[in-house]
Amino acid sequence: MSQYAKHRVVVTGGGIVSPLGCEWQTILGKLKAKKNCIVHMDEWDRYTTMNTRLACPVTMELPKFPRKKVRGMGRVAQLALVACEQALTEAGLKQDDGQVIQELHNGRCGISFGSSMGSLAAIMDFYKMLVDGDASKISATTYISSMPQTCAANLEVYYGLTGRLITTNTACTSGSQAIGYAYETIASGKQDIMIAGGAEELSPADAAVFDTLFATSVKNDTPELTPRPFDKDRDGLVIGEGSGVLILEDYEHAVKRGAKIYAEIAGFGTNVDGTHITNPNAATMSVAMQLAIEDAEITADDIGYVNAHATSTKAGDIAETNATYSVFKRAVPVSTVKSYIGHTLGACGAIEAWLSICMMNEGWFSPNINLEQVDPECAPLDYITGDGRALQVEYCMSNNFAFGGINTSLIFKKARS
Repeated sequence: MSQYAKHRVVVTGGGIVSPLGCEWQTILGKLKAKKNCIVHMDEWDRYTTMNTRLACPVTMELPKFPRKKVRGMGRVAQLALVACEQALTEAGLKQDDGQVIQELHNGRCGISFGSSMGSLAAIMDFYKMLVDGDASKISATTYISSMPQTCAANLEVYYGLTGRLITTNTACTSGSQAIGYAYETIASGKQDIMIAGGAEELSPADAAVFDTLFATSVKNDTPELTPRPFDKDRDGLVIGEGSGVLILEDYEHAVKRGAKIYAEIAGFGTNVDGTHITNPNAATMSVAMQLAIEDAEITADDIGYVNAHATSTKAGDIAETNATYSVFKRAVPVSTVKSYIGHTLGACGAIEAWLSICMMNEGWFSPNINLEQVDPECAPLDYITGDGRALQVEYCMSNNFAFGGINTSLIFKKARS
């Protein structure tokens, strides 16, 4: 029996900021249109030794917030704030005057949030001081904007939270690990409500990290044809940006206040490879999935869909699909939204978790676009293509894997109507 069986954990709200949009019906329409949001970044031409020119920015103008309340927020924290506003509203945790309900201040509501890093603009101000000797850009909030925990710290102050704070700055698993640790916090009875998620702002520095590893797509003249998850002609990932937030709540607490329940978190598994910082390890990936299945007290046969990490890198897709097949031992339906919005790094786990829940409730799962011929080195899974797939599933799984050999697997159970 799960050590967290005493407290069921449900999702009572969610919000995202993404290149596909923010609202589910808008996003659903774009997913069904089967067109990605990747663009050629003309301003990156100045980085002459970087091969890729592709990215997936959020093009919407962010709402204006009171300057006094956001002066320590760079773009990454403001992306997080916009998604958080949506999620709290969705969960019924905001009053008519726009303020959060008083219960969020009682010490039983916490936050679990991550990103790969803080805002690059603030980091560059420190760089300018150290290299040029010019400290004129350094202010009382420069560090607050640049620190890795900038999202979690700024949000807890913005909303006046007094519960637990967990920061998960674990690259591509920042969002999923934040959700998993928030789930465990509520399941163990330490909190009633947790705000959980991840965010990332677009940066050419992020693209350069993967470019040096020859892991970025260089289809610079045909952005509509990349990334190509699982495809034999895939040539790498495309960096994106965005944010995702889930409101997690103790089941009894949610029922008592009459909250709408979107899904239940049934299981979570996480581990590390212990072998290499950047090379994926199929064996430990599969262990993370199995840990989540055991935590959910179900079998792999109960899961009807897997949202894959699927970065479109050569080694990553092969390792992940083989790990998945070793757990399911069947052609489980699989797809990824990264083919639409690229790799949003610290945000992807939260964005993909919320979209997995929305698709599960919709009874339709998006296709892998740009997948024309599956790489024969990828495992024989049921790669969703065409117009997507109408599926009624009780459980779905969302997986993410990160530099440092960090693996996460989340299992969501469909809420009973």
